[in-house]
Amino acid sequence: MARIGQVIERVVIDAMAERGRCVARVDGRVLFVQSTAPGDVVDLKVVATRSGYAEAVPLRWHQASQARTSPFCSHFETCGGCQWQHVRYSVQAAHKAQHIKDVLTRIGQIPADRVAPIIEATHTERYRNKLEFTFSNKRWLSSEEVQDTSRVHCRDALGFHKEKCFDKIVDIDHCHLQADPSNALRNALKAFAKKNGLSFYDIRRQEGFMRSLIVRTTRAGQSMAVIQFGANQTAHIQKTLDYIREAFPQLTSLQYVVNLKKNSTFYDLPVHLHSGAAFLIEYIDGMAFRIGAKSFFQTNTFQVETLCQKVSQLADLQAEELLYDLYTGVGTLAITLAKQVRHVVGIDVVEEAITDARHNAQSNGLHNASFLAGKTESLLTHPDVLKYGQPDVVVVDPPRAGLHPEVIPQLLKRSPNRIVYVSCNPATQARDLALLSTRYELVVAQPIDMFPHTGHVENIALLHLRCV
Repeated sequence: MARIGQVIERVVIDAMAERGRCVARVDGRVLFVQSTAPGDVVDLKVVATRSGYAEAVPLRWHQASQARTSPFCSHFETCGGCQWQHVRYSVQAAHKAQHIKDVLTRIGQIPADRVAPIIEATHTERYRNKLEFTFSNKRWLSSEEVQDTSRVHCRDALGFHKEKCFDKIVDIDHCHLQADPSNALRNALKAFAKKNGLSFYDIRRQEGFMRSLIVRTTRAGQSMAVIQFGANQTAHIQKTLDYIREAFPQLTSLQYVVNLKKNSTFYDLPVHLHSGAAFLIEYIDGMAFRIGAKSFFQTNTFQVETLCQKVSQLADLQAEELLYDLYTGVGTLAITLAKQVRHVVGIDVVEEAITDARHNAQSNGLHNASFLAGKTESLLTHPDVLKYGQPDVVVVDPPRAGLHPEVIPQLLKRSPNRIVYVSCNPATQARDLALLSTRYELVVAQPIDMFPHTGHVENIALLHLRCV
């Protein structure tokens, strides 16, 4: 049995695992290892033991795997966001495809041969259309800085949360995930705040002026900045916003939020427009979509078109059919599919998203799309939805937690002919597919990589109603 501090020599790393780790097996015991790639031969040091497995870190490389490549980001292994940069992209994609098969088989009892080959990402850098950066007066310190605190002159940071450290922020100089002006905007705002003595937020004490920065971009070059302030100091807010507007005149939209709550979510707070437009416009499959500060929109725009096209193909929609789109967001799937059906009904709990969806349908000249705001589990039995009739096809794209427990029995009762289940969490999807299997058969699962260099993967599942 492995023990903490034990050094194990010449271990062959077997495969990739979750959270940027790889897995090895020594004397029948599973070891999860950071910073390695499949095929590496390394000496390991055990740093933690758990029931059934241990965790280890590499000490020395005897042989580097051919799966390795050079990370392109200076923050790699510190930020924790792109955990697979040191692994060739084709290997990442193969791992994600296998992960989908393993999860669906283990949890959903679904044969692995039902999983289609993964659709790889077309862009592996600057593919995100939204990033959120957090201000903090508790910058994450490197091991060298911890050992020599005389090197630490400022703890202020604007960047991403350090993994497993809710109150520590990794200060980011350059992020490769988003197109311009993301990096320049973040660095300029950070420098302005420091120069003007504006306090960076203290997450533990829940106080401070500068709280967060959200940057949205579109493929057409539009951009939005939403600055979140932790105190209602009007003069400082105005001065900060005026500076950003002058420094970045190309911004399509500049907005702000005053958040005095204990959490950083602002979906229940008013968003104020300082200058520019209130929305960005993105185009998917020739359709225009309005995106606001609170809008949910798939973060990889390049792959969204592929996702919509694949959903359309699998759904095999007919002109006379009624389509439900649950968890519709701003109506991306509903609107791209509406031209193929008699009518589409979209449901989402976020009222602002439904407002955007209605506008998007109108601006695209659609008259057969209806959108309702409310909880999916409540609206599915509401007269406002029932009046449209029995759905022939239902598309669902729930959050990571999966379908609400009350939604599954309602789907089983309504029994649409086909269900297309889009998920960013294969584990909860597999759980739901198992619950739906009493009346539905999984025809095919289609993985799509929306998030290169991370462990996240999207999956589309096509379900057909069983013949009775």
